[in-house]
Amino acid sequence: MERFDATDPIYDYQQSFFPIVQGAGYPDLRRQSAEYIASLNRDGNAIGGLAVGEPEEVMYEMIEVVNAILPEDKPRYLMGVGTPANILEAISLGVDMFDCVMPTRNGRNGMLFTAQGIINIRNERWKDDFSPIDADGHCPLDLTYSKAYLRHLFISKEMLGPQLAPYITCRFIFGWWVKPGSR
Repeated sequence: MERFDATDPIYDYQQSFFPIVQGAGYPDLRRQSAEYIASLNRDGNAIGGLAVGEPEEVMYEMIEVVNAILPEDKPRYLMGVGTPANILEAISLGVDMFDCVMPTRNGRNGMLFTAQGIINIRNERWKDDFSPIDADGHCPLDLTYSKAYLRHLFISKEMLGPQLAPYITCRFIFGWWVKPGSR
């Protein structure tokens, strides 16, 4: 940290250092780690080592343990969590920031998160479905392209399919587009 603090910014903006709370599924180790991380008084704090195979209940329990210690006035960043349900639950437990490759990777492979649920756009059932990808969506991609067209792109191995799908999936999870008239 000393080296980080002593280094002048090189991109015309200050960077932040978020130390990472670890401790697997052990509340005592998580508490000890969170106390140390909180004592560093950095711009924000990361929670790592979760979403790596433990049951969701354990992940949520560890988030609660850690967030009872980490300061509320600094961002809490949960690493590697990306399902809509996990993100919403973590937000309710006090997490502010997320990152995960899963939504993008799933989208590139034809698995889309929509308001109607998760759909595999490669499935035969979408072959003749010319309805919008997400009728409840507010993104131009949701409303411009049909399920049949997006499926066609994937089946025919056109690169546009794997390029569009991650935007649709990530937009649904992270709300990149705002509903018309809401600004």
